[in-house]
Amino acid sequence: MKIIVRLFGAIVLQVSALLAMSSMAMSEDKPLHINTQETPAVTQQKTTQRICSLDPIEDLLPPLQTKANDPLLSYLAEQGFTQNQEGSWVCYANDPKKEGRYFTLFKVKQVDNRLIASSFLDEGSLIEGQENRSLDFFMMLIEHHLNTSQQNHQGIRRYLEAFISLVKEGKIKPTRRGFLFDQPNRALVLYHTLSSGNLKGTGITINIYLPKS
Repeated sequence: MKIIVRLFGAIVLQVSALLAMSSMAMSEDKPLHINTQETPAVTQQKTTQRICSLDPIEDLLPPLQTKANDPLLSYLAEQGFTQNQEGSWVCYANDPKKEGRYFTLFKVKQVDNRLIASSFLDEGSLIEGQENRSLDFFMMLIEHHLNTSQQNHQGIRRYLEAFISLVKEGKIKPTRRGFLFDQPNRALVLYHTLSSGNLKGTGITINIYLPKS
């Protein structure tokens, strides 16, 4: 199982699923507001930071007790994700530039035999903490749904970490092409513009083919 670790030596493929990816655009859906007027008691035990939590108060909250309609991705509820009406698992974030406005930060959905997961950049910029959380988000999905070794996981992580860093530095421009980061599983990553949604922006998207049962 060979991993291409040099970014610009990656095989460039035309991504036929781009329309499905870009349709998972950012929205201004507002999640339920939580009353935090009373300061919660802080335990001595250090809490584990969840992927979908950019607020220290949110890290103290237990996972949402919701009935998931999608057992394949239901473990994301423990990371603070919620499932919307269309079946996607989403993570909302406060807009740091506009008070009271939310946007979709992360989103993942099963489309046929693929998982399409995106980290959205509002107007092409990553918010604070998004770089590392995007990597953790992608790797969680890869470790759950790709049949590959731990050694390959480490190589994939280094590859995606470099890819996200280059996006942040502006060294990768939005394109309709994807980069293959795992050959046997035909897993792709791309940086692309959004063709729908309420916000202008871009997305870093991975496309994972689910193993046949």
